Amino acid sequence: MVSAAATSVADGSPDERDEAAATPRLRTTEIFHSLQGEADSIGWPTVFVRLTGCPLRCTWCDTSYSFHGGAWRTIDSIIDEVASQRVRHVCVTGGEPLAQKRCLQLLARLCDAGYEVSLETSGALDVSAVDARVRKVVDLKAPGSGEVARNLWSNLEHLLPHDQIKIVIANRGDYDWAVARLREHALDGRCQVLFSPVHGALAPRELAQWILDDHLPVRFQMQLHKLLWGDVPGH
Repeated sequence: MVSAAATSVADGSPDERDEAAATPRLRTTEIFHSLQGEADSIGWPTVFVRLTGCPLRCTWCDTSYSFHGGAWRTIDSIIDEVASQRVRHVCVTGGEPLAQKRCLQLLARLCDAGYEVSLETSGALDVSAVDARVRKVVDLKAPGSGEVARNLWSNLEHLLPHDQIKIVIANRGDYDWAVARLREHALDGRCQVLFSPVHGALAPRELAQWILDDHLPVRFQMQLHKLLWGDVPGH
């Protein structure tokens, strides 16, 4: 969770506030050490940096607590806390991390420090400027999310082979939509494609069987962290 160092600059003196204003900062909801529960690094001990804010309101969102609040932290302090956890993998997530423009600086700094860095992004914001060393996990929004119109399709042109496309599926309609987009955009030829059931809405076995029946070139995944800890924040 966010350490005591993550305090608002409003608590400092005028000189401290002026110094903080000139220092790259990000509004941060939490930083925590857990197991990666999704994507191709599933199972690895990982430090998660959850940034605050998101312009989307998906119906099945499980991190709505990150939409507001948070605390301003300098990029240096974030990197220091990541280093204190002594792990190789770092995941920058949200909310929607790219909603804060200095997220790009954080990603580059983490890569420079030698970490295996992943970015979880909604797919609604431009990913073209994300450091090429970062593994982008781009979440295409199916109709059941309520945000299908927000998909920025030009992002597909900026995906690299080590990136991933994730589609979270709530029902058969979402599945059919996902299959159509898979074929329309030849998604599996761009990078790894992940299909995931909405936790508590679609039985995982049902989605797995649909994938098998249709011989889809996608990877089925469940959220490991929810199997282990449920919906408790900080995991």
